[in-house]
Amino acid sequence: MQNSSSSEARQAVVLLSGGLDSMVSAGLAREAGFAINALTIDYNQRHRREIEAAGAIARHLGALRHVVLPLDLRRFGGSALTDDIAVPKDGVGPDIPVTYVPARNLVFLSLTLAWAEAVGARDIFIGVNALDYSGYPDCRPEFIAAFENIAALATKVGAQGQRIAIHAPLQFLGKAAIAREADRLGLDAGMSWSCYDPQPEGRACGLCDSCRLRKAGFAEAGLFDPTPYAA
Repeated sequence: MQNSSSSEARQAVVLLSGGLDSMVSAGLAREAGFAINALTIDYNQRHRREIEAAGAIARHLGALRHVVLPLDLRRFGGSALTDDIAVPKDGVGPDIPVTYVPARNLVFLSLTLAWAEAVGARDIFIGVNALDYSGYPDCRPEFIAAFENIAALATKVGAQGQRIAIHAPLQFLGKAAIAREADRLGLDAGMSWSCYDPQPEGRACGLCDSCRLRKAGFAEAGLFDPTPYAA
């Protein structure tokens, strides 16, 4: 795998939540030869354990910088991840669940875009997935394509005729394929964190949508999931 920790490499800003998808997206950015500027949004989410995971992943991938940006979305609420609403534990349903954070990826990509323009990066990586996910509207390919057009209209570099590309390399991969990519890239899946409702003793709940999707993906891929689950 190419080592692109040098500042001489072409730079990209990677939105790094600390979850499996964002870890693999960052790994693919490194494999493609980009030097990584990792951005983690600390939005005062329930599953804050993933912020620690993001730090470990950024260090492992040799990120040039890792910015943890505070943004207290608990002031807004409206989601089981940012409000006093129970995280659903009864399986992935057909409707958009209460773990949806209003317009989260739109807000996060806007901040990622601002940093990309500031550091002169012309590439952004985000680990959204449109197959094995909970039905969030801001994970859809149409949204990513539309945001890339917005980026061209909203920035100085766009006004000067340059484009900032939004890479969503996992967009059409199922969770099993993503687990296999982590394995192929030599990434330790145990560094990542997926659970929406970490238990007091530090284990993943094993029952939220994110845990269920992760467990099913590793099982389908025939790979060991090192996550400690409570259930």
